[in-house]
Amino acid sequence: MTAAYICDGVRTPVGRYGGTLAPVRTDDLATVPIRALMERTPGLDASAVDDVILGCANQAGEDNRNVARMALLLAGLPETVPGCTVNRLCASGMDAIARASHAVIAGEAELLVAGGVESMSRAPFVMGKATTAFARGAELFDTTLGWRFVNAAMEKQYGTDSMSETAENLNQEYRITREDQDRFACWSQEKAAAAQSDGRLAEEIVSVRIPQRKGDPIVVDRDEHPRAVTLESLARLKPIVRADGVVTAGNASGINDGAAAVVVASEAAAKTHGLTPIVRVVGAAFAGVPPRTMGIGPVPATRKLFARLGLSLDDMNIIEINEAFAVQALACLRELGVRDDDPRVNPQGGAIALGHPLGMSGARLVVTAMHQLRRTGQRYALCTMCVGVGQGMAMVLERC
Repeated sequence: MTAAYICDGVRTPVGRYGGTLAPVRTDDLATVPIRALMERTPGLDASAVDDVILGCANQAGEDNRNVARMALLLAGLPETVPGCTVNRLCASGMDAIARASHAVIAGEAELLVAGGVESMSRAPFVMGKATTAFARGAELFDTTLGWRFVNAAMEKQYGTDSMSETAENLNQEYRITREDQDRFACWSQEKAAAAQSDGRLAEEIVSVRIPQRKGDPIVVDRDEHPRAVTLESLARLKPIVRADGVVTAGNASGINDGAAAVVVASEAAAKTHGLTPIVRVVGAAFAGVPPRTMGIGPVPATRKLFARLGLSLDDMNIIEINEAFAVQALACLRELGVRDDDPRVNPQGGAIALGHPLGMSGARLVVTAMHQLRRTGQRYALCTMCVGVGQGMAMVLERC
């Protein structure tokens, strides 16, 4: 079979909710990594791109009307290049990369751009239409995060727990102490701070320029979600779901904005366009789990993928697991037999520190892992995502 290679990958900084990236439309934000990839590879003929696939979890506002197609046109790619937007909630960006690699492996495409975008700051309010004549009721939903237009049958059979509620549900099963969760969260912040300080994060980031009515544009070139914490400061935070719960604002991921993209190519296309393969997409797998404990999804997805590939966690040099919540990440790691403080886990910090723009996050993990493999010379990286409504995804990358 034809192998699928990632030849380059970049991301925007991750912005805080209502932060510096909030003025940027979602479709404009998605153009930033796409345009950067084209500019970084002068020999790449944009008209040869077979498809642009972006993940996006919301698609209710400026990310509607197929944001991938909108973004590629706004980024200056020829109108002959098609685009497709996919939605697997938190795993959307990683799913987009998997779909691009599948197309190359199947021989149906040679050169693609894939990634993800989310502006949670700009997620709109939505209101449904009347369901009966002369109806006077109106229901308004905030699309930033979570359920809306709930199906009564779904709620009855599976519940419609919020993300943070699913984390508390997971804790009921795995009984991970608040102290362990805060320690993991503090570790994530410390690793992110170190990677930001020594320039490792800067390797994968392209700046966002925000025009101003007067004066020079604002240039955003650093993640703004990381914060200085201590175990003591985290311990003082109150639970956000239940009075006797464990999930706090300090040991959970953020609500954020950002975009990421990679170039996926066959070996032949890489040679034609002067691209240098960095990693090979070895494989990807998906799994379903109970919606009420959606955070455990990476476990069966990882096991399914390893069984298919004949690999194990012992083969992995880097483990990039999305830290939706400390309890969720720890439950997955412990179930997979990985120590809480294993140095392979999120070496540059995870979503607790860096943030979690839903549709972007999976692509961000791939970009981060790719740059780490190239810099360190290590061989394998595992990237995993838990997914709302009860799913998990795993992907393995191999350095070229």
